[in-house]
Amino acid sequence: MLLAGDIGGTKTVLALFAERGQAFAREPLREETFPSSSYSSLEAIIADFLGDATLQLNGASFGVAGPVVQGRARITNLPWVIEEKSIEAQFGVPTTLLNDLEAIANAVPHLHTADLFTLHHGQPSPTGAIAVIAPGTGLGEAYLVWVNGRYESFPSEGGHASFAPTSPEQLEVLAYLLTQFNHVSYERICSGMGIPTLYAALRAVGRYPEPAWLRDRLDEARDQTPIIFSAALQEEPVPLCRATLDMFIEILGNEAANLALKVLATGGIYIGGGIPPRILPQLEAGRFLELFQRKGRFSQMMGKIPVHVIRNPKVALYGAAYEALRAVRSG
Repeated sequence: MLLAGDIGGTKTVLALFAERGQAFAREPLREETFPSSSYSSLEAIIADFLGDATLQLNGASFGVAGPVVQGRARITNLPWVIEEKSIEAQFGVPTTLLNDLEAIANAVPHLHTADLFTLHHGQPSPTGAIAVIAPGTGLGEAYLVWVNGRYESFPSEGGHASFAPTSPEQLEVLAYLLTQFNHVSYERICSGMGIPTLYAALRAVGRYPEPAWLRDRLDEARDQTPIIFSAALQEEPVPLCRATLDMFIEILGNEAANLALKVLATGGIYIGGGIPPRILPQLEAGRFLELFQRKGRFSQMMGKIPVHVIRNPKVALYGAAYEALRAVRSG
C-alpha cells in the first residue's frame, strides 16, 4: 500500500495506491481532496484521510509546491513546513518529499498515449533529456536525464527566472510591470495567478479598451483568471482578453523553448498544469509552435523536439506514487 499526495497552496490531494509487482494500480483505492488552508499541517490532513482505518503502509511520497532541501519544504502560499522525519515519526511509514514539478516529471516516462495530446511529433532521441513545464497556479519547471538505464527527474525553480520580452508589445508590458515590481519573472505573467497581472499590464499600456461590464465582474471576483479566459474564448471575444490569452501563449512558447534549449531536451517537452488542457485549440493553432521553434540558428533542432500536453489531472499523484514505490523497492 502506497500513500501519495499532491500538496498545493489551494488544495491537497491524497490517494492510496495498491502495489502490483514492480508497479502499482493506476486507479487509486481511495482519493480525497482537502482545502489546504483549513488545516494547520500536512500531518493533520493525513490523519483525517487515514481516519481509524488499520492500514499497512509500505511507503509515502508527496509532491509539494516549493523547493525541497534535505527532506524539508516550506510550502509556497501556506504557513506550513513539511518534514519527512515528522511524517515518518507520526505515521510509521518511510516518506519522501518531492518538488511538485519533480513529481510530475517522475510520471512522464510512464504516461500512456491517452494521457497526452501531441502538438508536434518531432523526432525524439530515445535517451535524450526531457523537459517539463507546467503553468498552473504558478509556473513550474523540471527535467529528466537518462542515467543508468532509466530516467531520473530533477527539480527546477526556472519559472522565477527573469522574463525576457520578444516583441515590441511584450517590451511595453515589461516596462509597465517594472514600475510595479522589482523583479518580473515568467511566473509573474505566465501562470494562473499571472494572467490578471498580464491583463492589467495590457490595459495599462492602452492598446485595448476595457468594457465597463467586464471591469465590474473582475472587481467582484476572487479569481479573475477564469473570467478573462472565458471572455477571450467566447464567440465574440473581448479584444483585451483575447490579447491577454494570445500573449500568454506566446510567452509560454518562448519559455518552453528556453527550457528545452537549457537542458537540450531532445527527448521532448511535456506541458503540464491546469491551464494548457483548457486551451488546446489555441495551442494547436500554430502560434505556440511557431515561437517554440523560432530560435535562430537552433530552429532546425527545435523542430525535431516533440511537444506534448499532459491531459491526465492525476499525473502529480502518479509521480509521487512512483517515487514511493521506488523507495520501497530500493529499501
